[in-house]
Amino acid sequence: MSAPALGPFKAIEPVGAAPSRRGGARRRFDSKKWAPYLFISPFFILFGAFSLFPLLFSIYLSFNQWDAASGITAMQWVGLDNYIFALNDPWFFKSLGNTLWLALASGVPQHLVAIPLAAYIHNTFKRSRNLVIGAYFLPFITSSVAIAMVFNTLFSRQYGEINLLLKALGEVPLLGSLMPAEPIDWLNNSQFIKPAVAFVIFWRYLGWNLVLYISALQVIPRDLYEAATLDGASKRQQFWHITLPQLRPMMYLAVTMTIMGNLQTFEEPFILVGESGGAGQAALTTAMFVYKTAFSSGDFGTASAISWLLFLLIASSTWINNRIFSRNERGAR
Repeated sequence: MSAPALGPFKAIEPVGAAPSRRGGARRRFDSKKWAPYLFISPFFILFGAFSLFPLLFSIYLSFNQWDAASGITAMQWVGLDNYIFALNDPWFFKSLGNTLWLALASGVPQHLVAIPLAAYIHNTFKRSRNLVIGAYFLPFITSSVAIAMVFNTLFSRQYGEINLLLKALGEVPLLGSLMPAEPIDWLNNSQFIKPAVAFVIFWRYLGWNLVLYISALQVIPRDLYEAATLDGASKRQQFWHITLPQLRPMMYLAVTMTIMGNLQTFEEPFILVGESGGAGQAALTTAMFVYKTAFSSGDFGTASAISWLLFLLIASSTWINNRIFSRNERGAR
């Protein structure tokens, strides 16, 4: 007797039989499974190509002697020689001293001015607040070329507005003895280059810190000020006992960003006094020294080693800042 016909139904495969090739291909290329990875892959590709690979390559390069013009095959392993050479180089420590000077001279005033200024703008201006904030924030987004042109004019020895202002103040009887007798050559005198560059950095990043502090002031509950007013607290007492404690998390963020940014200062001194750092290399920062070592001297290995030494300085500085704020927060509790 012949087997009954199965009609439109498929034959059932035996248990344990290998899946068909067509079904396995469908499971291997399931769009629902691979679609999320496909959509996020551009980020990882770009991150690996432009962030992770240069980072790892710079670590490896810091242990090698290499001139980029000679090709990758000319790289020679030297171990810790680049780090030892950098730590024995007086120019490295000079650039490090200049960097720390500029970081302190420009970074500390930024916050000492930005915090009370933010409180004043927040409490005084209502309708025109955004316009005032935008005016202070404008230098932060200004082109570096425009900044160089403006401040080269302001610091000009003969016709600069700053020297003209000092000359006008010298004609005041009470201030005449305090003003210089001759015009100051701000960008060509080693005694005045660092103050001039520090002023430019302060001017450029004051608005950025101002925006951070105003954003933090806007989320402080008004009930705290109303209760303090009912208790008879003055505006000064409210600032010291309410505003500053409530601003502590934003102060930690702003100071941390200032430390990281100021220790990598490059753009402002470079566009004002050039690659050499001005007279006596007074404004030669560590970031500029890295650039000069790599692209002027052709020593990319030592430049990478200096970069990682600078990274260790930034990491230790941010760690100290974190410890200070953590201790203050525990003390406040």
